[in-house]
Amino acid sequence: MLTMDNPTALPRYQQLADDLGEAMRSGVLRPGDRLPSVRETCRERGLSPATVFHAYGQLEAEGLIEARPRSGYFVCTPRRALRAPPRAAPASSTAQPVAVSALVFDLLGSTSRPGVVPLGSAFPAAHLFPFEALARSGARTMRKLGPAQITGALLSGDDGLRQALRRRYALHGVALADDELVITNGAMEALNLCLQAVTQPGDVVVVESPTFYAALHALERLHLQAVEVRTDPQEGVDLAALEALLAAQPVAACWFMPSFQNPLGALMPAARKQALVELLARHRVPLIEDDVYGELHAGARRPLPAKAFDRDGGVLHCASFSKCLAPGYRVGWAAAGRYTAQVQRLKMMSSLATALPPQMALADYLGQGVYDRHLRQLRAALAAQQRRALRLIERHFPAGTRVTRPSGGYFLWLDLPEAVDGVTLHRRAMALSISTAPGVLFSADARFAHHLRLNVGHPDDPRVDAALRTLGELACEMAAGR
Repeated sequence: MLTMDNPTALPRYQQLADDLGEAMRSGVLRPGDRLPSVRETCRERGLSPATVFHAYGQLEAEGLIEARPRSGYFVCTPRRALRAPPRAAPASSTAQPVAVSALVFDLLGSTSRPGVVPLGSAFPAAHLFPFEALARSGARTMRKLGPAQITGALLSGDDGLRQALRRRYALHGVALADDELVITNGAMEALNLCLQAVTQPGDVVVVESPTFYAALHALERLHLQAVEVRTDPQEGVDLAALEALLAAQPVAACWFMPSFQNPLGALMPAARKQALVELLARHRVPLIEDDVYGELHAGARRPLPAKAFDRDGGVLHCASFSKCLAPGYRVGWAAAGRYTAQVQRLKMMSSLATALPPQMALADYLGQGVYDRHLRQLRAALAAQQRRALRLIERHFPAGTRVTRPSGGYFLWLDLPEAVDGVTLHRRAMALSISTAPGVLFSADARFAHHLRLNVGHPDDPRVDAALRTLGELACEMAAGR
């Protein structure tokens, strides 16, 4: 009998689906085998019929099992071998100015219009977030809000939220100083302030290859130069390549996303994160750590941030609630280490303060003890949708396509055949109201011309399956020279 390894980490239907999926991957259940009946599974696992039907329905949607009338559920025969993961691309070691904003606006400017299937967006589906519960928290806190409270928390941020954040840091193995947190207008303000605190115009900043285009925007705005470092789609930054860069030229800072990197989804193992922090500490180079996806892990435990290995205050850790709890609330923060005073001063000089009501609403919500339950449900939904999307990509995209299989987040990175230009594919898909994010957006020198980033964080949207099939058909036509 299959057993549950961790009965509290995921919803029970998800545990059953994962157990059965693992049994198929390991060969315990083989193509053509009949699954236990719903009644048998209910009896053996102590589950309700609704839970078992939910799990079997998910496996059927992913193409792993099929229902046969009056016979039950059976393991499907694989239709195609799994796609290979993309290879790490070589990166130029030459620092260069950044000018990507016009291209980003051109390619992504219309992707959020109504009716467009949001495979190119940066956010998961709105229905995954507890907006009603957050609204109730906001209404409660607004009744308590007075002038003295507003002015008292103007610069430092809401004390309740700061305490809640420090508790979560401690839970994840990071002890923060009492005054280290700077509350910001989303993670992007935190990242921009941290970058500004440690650089001067003309400085060189190391970024991943590929990297998130918003990091390139920030470098462009501050007149900084980018140098890209080879990044493995599974394990993140190549530390040997980084060490060579640090030895070859002056570097003012590194901006990395060690957990579920956008666009690759790469997760640096803890030992590599520790080695990264120690390498940068030896060179006295600060690390700006973008950790907005850290809570969206598919495993049982949140991966340690690089900040957990910081011993001298050289890691400026930035995150927000935008991707995991409250899109649109624009509440982020920086744990800026030895650069806290500079970041606080820049915050005061730029936006002065972050709106207090959203902070108080989030603090109230966190105080109810329901955040981790929400995260478990969110992670399960995203992981299931990723598996579903991968099955569709395996079936419908051209031969030679490589795709990542991240252990968290909600992005997939596709390396397409050379005949498939990502920008052309994007424009053809947009003509059919399907958005994508072409690979050229994720590099200072517009490399990755045959790559796409796809957002698969939209479960329960019937348009997504059809969009992935259509996108695959368009790619096949281009691969065939049509």
